[in-house]
Amino acid sequence: MKTNEGGLDRALRVVVGLGLLALVFVGPKTPWGYAGLVPLLTGLVGYCPLYALLRINTCGRAG
Repeated sequence: MKTNEGGLDRALRVVVGLGLLALVFVGPKTPWGYAGLVPLLTGLVGYCPLYALLRINTCGRAG
């Protein structure tokens, strides 16, 4: 797997993922918050399968 997410993209994914995941523990306490695992994990890993499928690369380099 080659990295296909840039730094800003990764940071935003981690923040959004943590925000959604927080919904499981605080606020409405909804299980839909577990959907935050997807952006969190892709942000931490730096690889998005959907980006690969659509040939999107936000790295700024051929990575």
